[in-house]
Amino acid sequence: MTEYSINRSQLVCVASFLAFPGKEVALIEALGSLIPDTRREPGCIRYELNQSRDEPRRITFVEKFVDVAAFEAHCAKDAIQDYFHKVMPELVESFHVETYHEIIV
Repeated sequence: MTEYSINRSQLVCVASFLAFPGKEVALIEALGSLIPDTRREPGCIRYELNQSRDEPRRITFVEKFVDVAAFEAHCAKDAIQDYFHKVMPELVESFHVETYHEIIV
């Protein structure tokens, strides 16, 4: 049996967005604009943007923060709130956000 532990202190977020047809580039630009400031946040460990090979309209962030408080502080930032409330409705057909704890094997 493989031994493992679960890192319950850090938080991993996978946020996936399906762009409206023809809005992929605009979505990538909007999400990409969030990267520099987020990576400078003291609690940010990882913040990467990915495009699906199978569905190019699907753009996904994989994020890792030192703890839940750092993630919640990130989510409360004006730029993130503006994205979800002002930008996203124009560019995103659907989205799904899940949070995880990393399994260490």
